[in-house]
Amino acid sequence: MNTTPSGPVPAGSARGTALAAAVAAVCLLASGCSGSGGSDTGSDADAAGKASAGGIKVALITHGAPNDAFWELVKKGAQAAAAKDGIDLTYESNPDAKGQADLVRDAIADRVDGIALTLAKPEAMRSAVAAARAAGIPVVGLNSGIDSWKSGGLLQYFGQDESVAGQAVGDKLDALRAKHALCVIHERGNVAVEARCAGVKKTFAGRTEMHYVDGTDMDAVTDSVAAALRQDRTIDEVVMNGAEFALAAVKSVKEAGSKAEVATFDLNKDLVKAVQSGDVQFAVDQQPYLQGYLAVDSFWLYKTNGNVSGGGEEPVLTGPAFVTKQNVATVSKFAANGTR
Repeated sequence: MNTTPSGPVPAGSARGTALAAAVAAVCLLASGCSGSGGSDTGSDADAAGKASAGGIKVALITHGAPNDAFWELVKKGAQAAAAKDGIDLTYESNPDAKGQADLVRDAIADRVDGIALTLAKPEAMRSAVAAARAAGIPVVGLNSGIDSWKSGGLLQYFGQDESVAGQAVGDKLDALRAKHALCVIHERGNVAVEARCAGVKKTFAGRTEMHYVDGTDMDAVTDSVAAALRQDRTIDEVVMNGAEFALAAVKSVKEAGSKAEVATFDLNKDLVKAVQSGDVQFAVDQQPYLQGYLAVDSFWLYKTNGNVSGGGEEPVLTGPAFVTKQNVATVSKFAANGTR
C-alpha cells in the first residue's frame, strides 16, 4: 500500500502483503527506477516507453457531480499521469448511472484505447463495460465498485475497500468512547457510500443510525442533519461521506446546539483546515489524486510492458488512513497545492 500520514489499515495479512507488493511494483515502474545506478539507462527507458505509448487515447468516466472538489482531485491525478506518459486523456462525468453508461458508449464510438471508470452502481454499468470489452478496449476501475470489478470483467482496480474503511471508523469511534453515531448517506444506492456506513455499524459497539439526505442540495443536507440532532440529543458523533458534507455538518451541529463531534470520509484543503481547528474530529483519506493517477498510468504500463497491477486478481488499495489534528500537518502542504 502507499504510504499515508498514519499508515493504511490492513485488510488481512495475506491480502495486505500482496497488495503492498503490487503497489510497490507500480510505483517502481512508474518512476523508472533502476538498481544499477545508471541514470542514463532509466531516462532512456522512460523516453522509449513514452514514445511507444504515443497516441494512446484514454477516457476517464466517473459518477462525479460537476465541479465537485473530490473529483477535481481525481482528475488532477489523471492529468498528471497523462502528461508524463504522453496520453491523450478526456474526462467526463455524470452522476446519473444511465448517463454515465452512455458516456462509456460514446468513448467506445470514439475508438479510445482504454477506459477508466467508477462503478458506483455496478449493474447499471454492466452492459456498457461488456460493450467495451467486445470492442477490444481494456477497462480499469477506480474509486467505486471494489466488490464488482472482477465479475464485471475489468482489468484492474484502484481505490479503497470501503467496507474495511467503515470498520476502521467504527473501531476509531469505540476508541473515542462515542455512543451514538449518525452515519449520513448523501446518495442512496451508491455501493461505496452504503458500504462505509455498513462497515461502521459492523464494528462500532455503540448505536449506528443511517440517515439519508439529498446530496445535490447542500442547504438541505445541513437542515436535515440539524433536525436529526435536535430530535435526538444522544447523538454524539456525526459521520459524513465527503469533505464538503462534513463542513455542512459542522454548521448543522452549531445550528442544533449539539455537542456532537463530526468525522468524515475524504479530504480536501478546506477540510484540512477544519481538522486543524478541531471543527472536524478526523478524516479518512482514500487519496483520490492517487486513484486518478494510477488508473491512467496503468494503461501506459499495460501497453509498454504488459503490466497488470495486482495480477488482475487483487485491487490496489489507496487507503484508508486517518488524518487527525495530531498528524494533519503532514498533509496540509499537499492539500494547499490542491493534490490532497
